[in-house]
This record gives sequence, C-alpha cells and structure tokens, in this order.
Amino acid sequence: MRVAAVVPTLGKSPHLEACLRALRAQGRPVEIVVVDQGERPVDLPPGLADQVIRPGRNLGFAAGTNLGIAATAAPYIATVNDDAIVEPGWLAALLEALEADPALAAAQGANLRLDRPEILDGLGIAWNRSRQAIQIGAGERAPDRSEPARSIWGVSATAALYRRSALEAVRLGPGDFFDPRLGSYYEDVDLDVRLEKAGFRAQAIPAARALHAGSATGGAERWRLVYGNRHLALARMLGRGYWWRLPALLGRDLIDFARAVVERDRGRIVGIPAGWWRAVRRLPRFARW
Repeated sequence: MRVAAVVPTLGKSPHLEACLRALRAQGRPVEIVVVDQGERPVDLPPGLADQVIRPGRNLGFAAGTNLGIAATAAPYIATVNDDAIVEPGWLAALLEALEADPALAAAQGANLRLDRPEILDGLGIAWNRSRQAIQIGAGERAPDRSEPARSIWGVSATAALYRRSALEAVRLGPGDFFDPRLGSYYEDVDLDVRLEKAGFRAQAIPAARALHAGSATGGAERWRLVYGNRHLALARMLGRGYWWRLPALLGRDLIDFARAVVERDRGRIVGIPAGWWRAVRRLPRFARW
C-alpha cells in the first residue's frame, strides 16, 4: 500500500475505535498500524487494524510511532493520535499535495476541536516571539475548506502525512525518525527542525479536516516534558546560538511559572522546574558547545 497510518495508544482513549474507523473509511487503501503501549492489550473489533504492535510498556509517542513506521514499507506515513478523528477526504487532500510537490516533506489539514468543530485546534506549528512552539491559529475560527494551501514551518504529528523518503533522510539512526529520547511533546517539533535544515518544506491544507479531542489542562508530567523538551529541541535547532539566547528562554519560563503561582496551577508549578532539570540532564546530547 502507498499509505500507512500509525496510531500509538495507551488504550485509554474513548475515541480510539472512531479514530480507526475514520481512517478505514477514507476511500483509499491504507495500512493501519496500531502501537498498543498500554498495561492491558486493547481489544479491537476485527478489520480495524492491519497490524497491532505491543512493545509491552509505554515507550512514549516518539519511540512508539517509530516502531509503527518501521513495521511498514509504505512510501507515505500518516501519524494520527488515538483521540483524533479524520474526516472524509482528509487523506486524499494531503496525499495529493505531497505527490504534486517532491520538496514537501509533510502536510497536515485543519485540526479542529472535537467539542467545537468550528474552532481550530491548530493549522500547523510555528514559533512565537519567546521561542515556544505553538499551534497556528489555535482558538480561532476554522478556515473555510475552499481556502488554498499555505506554507507552514512544520506540521503537528497529531494528524499529519509524511513522505517516507524525507523521514529517512533526517533519521537519527536506524528506525529513529522521531527522537525517542524526547518521549512525548516537542518530538514532532524536533523532527520539523531536522526536516527544515535538510531543505524540505511543509504545507497546511484547509480542505483536509480532523477532529481532535486533546486536553485543555495537564498535570505535572505533561508540563515537565513540554518545558524540558522545548530546550532540547531549541538546542538542536539553534546550535551554539542556544547559549546566548538561554537567559531570554529562561525568562519566559519564569513568567509562565509566576502566572502558574498566581493561578494556583499546581501542574505547572511542579512541572516547569522539573522540566528544567530534565533539560539539564539531557542537554549534552542535544547542544553544541
């Protein structure tokens, strides 16, 4: 098959079956690879998955998705969260874009909020002035389906289609397309960094739609990964320039920490300092000295 869809899961998402059914109903042949990393095996109805990989433990999004990619030879790889439901025509629109432009490494559609489909969850990834990776247009009204494709800095792996040859060109080692050391959060940003450095481009296709449940809140572990992995991804992207930007980067983190204290957001209060410690321990593997 020309397209394989990799869906990592812990088996806890109530949207997993709907996610797989939507992929199966795209009107084009697609090999569905589920990477089941939960404590108990997921019981899926027959026909929803072509392969189910069970590593026996939670490897994180990056390593889990890498297993799924390595298990297929398809030239195009879709990554889809287990709480994302792609709408009809999603795959066709993204595949058409990639097949038309060999310089495109990846494309994504308009990811919409599942609870409010008229509102964007994101239309790609960009950097804000504080060097935080953000979802383009998050919280804004969704663009019209008829709007033309637009160039973006990078795609979110929430629901995206990648060219396999581009992934192979920037892999860190055999089977390491996403950096497994990042686990979850910023792993797609780090991949976008490597793709951009290799000269590839990314595109957003408003005609392609996916509904994403996501989460508006997060515990300390989520914020530990977000704030820690941000520094690791930036260290790889900025090279030696990371060090002279570090005071400003930490300054933004401190502003976020102060807001968390005012708002009594315990997840961030605990998670932000834990993220710094995570970054300190791993920076030697990402930074240039």
